[in-house]
Order: sequence, then C-alpha cells, then structure tokens
Amino acid sequence: MPTLPAVSTIAQTISLSLSPVFMLAGIGALLNVLAGRLSRVIDRARALEQLHPSAAGADRQRYVRELRLLDRRISIINASLSLAVASAVMTCIVVVLLFVAELAKLHFGTFVALTFIMAMLLLIAALTGFMVEVRVSLRAIHVRQELLERDRR
Repeated sequence: MPTLPAVSTIAQTISLSLSPVFMLAGIGALLNVLAGRLSRVIDRARALEQLHPSAAGADRQRYVRELRLLDRRISIINASLSLAVASAVMTCIVVVLLFVAELAKLHFGTFVALTFIMAMLLLIAALTGFMVEVRVSLRAIHVRQELLERDRR
C-alpha cells in the first residue's frame, strides 16, 4: 500500500507555491488593465467609424490617421493580452508541477525551473507590449493648435 505524504510535506509544497500564486494575482491585475485599455480603444474606434463617412478634408484625414493608430494599438494590446494569459497558464503549470513532483516523488526540478523561467519571460514580453502601447497612445495625443487658443493670452 502506498504511503501518503506527510502533512508537513504538503505544507512545504504549499509554501513553495505561494510565490507563483502571488504572480498570478499580478498577472490578473495586468489582464484587467489591458482589457480596460482595449475596451476604451475599441469604443473610440467605433465612434470614429461613425464620424468618418460624413467627414471631409482635414477632419477626414485626422480620422483616418487616428483610426490607423487605434488599429495598431488594438494589435499591440491583443498581443500583450495573449502573452499575459500564456504567462498565467505557465505559472499555473508550475504550481501543478510542484504538487505532482512532491506527491509522486518525481525529481524534475529543472523542468519546473524552466517552466517558471518561461512564465517570467512571457510576463516580461507582455509588460513590454504594455509599455509600447502606452507610448504609442501618448505619442498620438496632440491637442490641435486652434483648440488651445494660444492667441488669447
């Protein structure tokens, strides 16, 4: 009859899994921010799509320029979301592997470490994509000179 693991062994494994679980909480927060940004970009794109057909001249050019930028932002956010989800999945796999290794008395610490490294690399890529999207959005924000009323000083 196989022996069951000691409670202290399971408690130690739970302690080991806490760091990846906290990482999952951080990834969840990042996913929330990215989803919020994506929603706002999509709302703005839909509003511009309504204005575009009736616009002419400089306004039409401005709408087209902004729509192109919004399309780029959507792509960047979507890629960042995918990377963050992949990182979360890899982090979950790390937690599962920690328990499987302990319960089955398997010794694949190197595989667990490599899985965690992959989760971190995916998270780094997602955060980099987030920063790129923020920079793209900030570069696009320019208030037209005529709206600033600088002549009225």
